Amino acid sequence: MNETMQLSLLRERFCRRERRSVPALREFTREAVTDWGFGARLDDVLVCVSELATNALLHGVPPGRGYLVRLRLEAEGRSLSVEVHDSGGGVPAVRRPEGESGRGLLLVDALADRWGVGERDPGKVVWCAFTRPDPADREA
Repeated sequence: MNETMQLSLLRERFCRRERRSVPALREFTREAVTDWGFGARLDDVLVCVSELATNALLHGVPPGRGYLVRLRLEAEGRSLSVEVHDSGGGVPAVRRPEGESGRGLLLVDALADRWGVGERDPGKVVWCAFTRPDPADREA
């Protein structure tokens, strides 16, 4: 890579409250994760982005509003965080699945290294984070 070229460590996308925003976010995320060389966790990150965005659409974004997705590469490229900002109330929590719904945060909890909910005025930020596998771990 050219020494003068630097990758952005932050990417954001504002989305309208519409279902087609979720596939567009997956592509946006795929591009960022690939550009940042974080491909070993790509599938996990894509599932979590889909689940958090879908939860924002269904539960967190009031009519007429949208939501913001922020991807950030941190800790010298060792950690990737995903944030979904919405203006709705409530605090998301892992719950027992009912029928075909209620599995989103179970998946996030299982796939991400950590996740949580932060405050925002108005609304909240639901986030998750992934750590890049250490090459030394693969050699052991």
